[in-house]
Amino acid sequence: MPTTSSPSAASAASAVSAVSAADTAPGAARRPPLSALRRRRQGRSGPAQAPVDDAVAPRRNPTALVAGLLGFTVITVDVSAVNIALPAIQHSLSGGMAGLQWVVDAYTLMFAALMLSAGAFADRVGARRAYGWGVALFTLASLGCALAPGIGVLIGARVLQGIAAAVVMPASLALIRHAYEDARARARAIALWTVGGSVAMAAGPVLGGLLTDGAGWRSVFLLNLPVGAVILGLLVRVERSPRRPTALDGAGQLTAVVALAALVFAAIEGGHLGWTSGPVLAAAGLAVVSAYAFYRVEARHDRPMVPLSMLRDRRVAPALAVGFALNAAFYGGIFVLGLYYQQLRGMSGIAAGLMFVPMSALVTATNLVSPRLAERIGRRAVIVTGQVVFGAAMVTMLPLAAHTPLWLVVILLVPLSVGGALAVPALTALLMEAVPARRAGIASGLLNASRQAGGALAVALFGSLLADAHGGFSLPGMRLGLLAVAAALLATAGLARFLLPRG
Repeated sequence: MPTTSSPSAASAASAVSAVSAADTAPGAARRPPLSALRRRRQGRSGPAQAPVDDAVAPRRNPTALVAGLLGFTVITVDVSAVNIALPAIQHSLSGGMAGLQWVVDAYTLMFAALMLSAGAFADRVGARRAYGWGVALFTLASLGCALAPGIGVLIGARVLQGIAAAVVMPASLALIRHAYEDARARARAIALWTVGGSVAMAAGPVLGGLLTDGAGWRSVFLLNLPVGAVILGLLVRVERSPRRPTALDGAGQLTAVVALAALVFAAIEGGHLGWTSGPVLAAAGLAVVSAYAFYRVEARHDRPMVPLSMLRDRRVAPALAVGFALNAAFYGGIFVLGLYYQQLRGMSGIAAGLMFVPMSALVTATNLVSPRLAERIGRRAVIVTGQVVFGAAMVTMLPLAAHTPLWLVVILLVPLSVGGALAVPALTALLMEAVPARRAGIASGLLNASRQAGGALAVALFGSLLADAHGGFSLPGMRLGLLAVAAALLATAGLARFLLPRG
């Protein structure tokens, strides 16, 4: 499964950019150089007796790195593993296609909406404390998922998992940022953090298949319990993080959650209850009202969660639209493939998980090539090329059927693996340069929220189209969904071509 597009791993590149930009933000506290500290000490008490002293040694705490890496890994593995477990969940809890959509989207929805303010929350209470709370909630929610007696309880527990993951992701990076004072050591630590997410995303489908086939789908969630306990134990040995007076926009956050939740509800239930049914129309109306309320709240707030001036920037708005379309294509494609492998072709969970491994390898390799290619031909060209390739991938998947040779399936998925991996790093870097350093964190949160919202709505759309009249897998519905996301990719590629700077 491509590493740049999961609810957690998708955020890595923009989160890293935000942290790097925060180091240069106006007013950011900077420690004097090490040599200057030594000279001051010599001036007060004579020549120093040792070249380096514990009082001035650059701070580094490998325990914080291990703790942060484990948290980022566990929320990444959980996402990709659950996708493989969906057919087993449906068989066990009889939730139907709508239930499967909510199992995925309950998590993604909360992650998308709360990402707007999770970083500010971590700054306000301290990264270590926020991270500990997030990990504890994620662990307890995982236990709730594993013990769920019905689909409703499982969806509720997934909501809590999404809330926790939204806190864990930025707090884990902030924890590592504080633990490494030296810039080079910090860069290496963040690189390890990012690679850990990539490895977790590649291992998630295989691990999900092994656990689901060997011990049942509940074991996918039970695995999070010992990992969560280890992380909380490690945090005891991590230095307390500083708190920063950061404003929280509660009204803006609430209206954003309601608007997105109502929109996803309308998209999911519209395919099952009918697009003109009372609940669907009411949800659509609530989404519109809540979106307008969000706009009014942000326009009047002294320190809004989303400065509206950013959305009017011709560089920012197209970038958010591109991110939305990229994740819509990815999440829609992955949701379809997981069900296609198991429901239509009758593959086991392990076999279905293994089918994602070549994709993950290609994404990792393409992620490494993308920045170098952007230096040569410009970021806009790489973004547009990635979108066009991704759109072509959706079209090449149209011929998939129950008896398509597996070797041909793997070949057809090559452009899907490459397209998003080309576009995302260049898109993130371009957006981070388009905004002032003091707004890098807000831009990062906006990009991630836009991408996860795209993923949530794509799963809602595909789920509404996939089920046929008898509850089976609908190939015509799959093809209609693929065409829809291909059109979105090509439309936003046009926006990027004409509105984004070359980079």
